[in-house]
Amino acid sequence: MTIYEAKNRDDELIDKLYIIWEKSVRATHLFLKEDDIINISKYIKKYLIDIKHLIIAEIEDNIVGFMGTENKKLEMLFLDPEVIGNGIGRKLIQYAIYNYDIEEVSVNEQNTNAYNFYKHIGFEDYKRNEYDDLGNNFPIIYMKLKNL
Repeated sequence: MTIYEAKNRDDELIDKLYIIWEKSVRATHLFLKEDDIINISKYIKKYLIDIKHLIIAEIEDNIVGFMGTENKKLEMLFLDPEVIGNGIGRKLIQYAIYNYDIEEVSVNEQNTNAYNFYKHIGFEDYKRNEYDDLGNNFPIIYMKLKNL
């Protein structure tokens, strides 16, 4: 597996990442309704272009996941559902901690698999918000790396 920061965020790359985002959300965010996914999807491509550090995971020249970091915070992490559970998420997080000094992450409360994943890696809760960043009623849990 190769992990690298995307330097050229052309339409082809953004389209590939959008497809991974959508597949991942449909497989892991079961609490979202179709209308919710459509509403959120309107912001994803711009977010992928604007995020400070966009990091890609590839296996044999195929993108299998990505994450975005900014200001020591993991802003997004999405994997192709076919590779979830194979250690790629953990390797991406380790890469982000080592290379970008990430200390924080936020996760949808209803996404219990992601929440448990972050806890297992060493993050702990420090705050909860009843609404997500778009004002939707999807509670968010904010987590920090332990021992910081």
